[in-house]
Amino acid sequence: MSKEQSMTKQELIATLAAKADATKADTLRFIDALERTIHEELGNGGEITLASTGKFKVKVTKERNGRNPKTGETVLIPAKRKVTFTPSKALKEAIA
Repeated sequence: MSKEQSMTKQELIATLAAKADATKADTLRFIDALERTIHEELGNGGEITLASTGKFKVKVTKERNGRNPKTGETVLIPAKRKVTFTPSKALKEAIA
């Protein structure tokens, strides 16, 4: 896979199944369970840390003023929660 392409879920399943010597069906169930777990934990305001990969966590942004680029009018941007990912040192070194 070249650097410009992204891996699809089916390609990820096939790769993981081959590396783990597991069936694609078992790998799909594992990935689905992992996704649900991440959604639930972050939805509850928690964090997920994978030591060799990085940390997923929820960041709360404050309410702030912005500007409509078309009209220049000042608009209020509401506070919101967003997911952030902080890569681990090992991942940073692997992609450097």
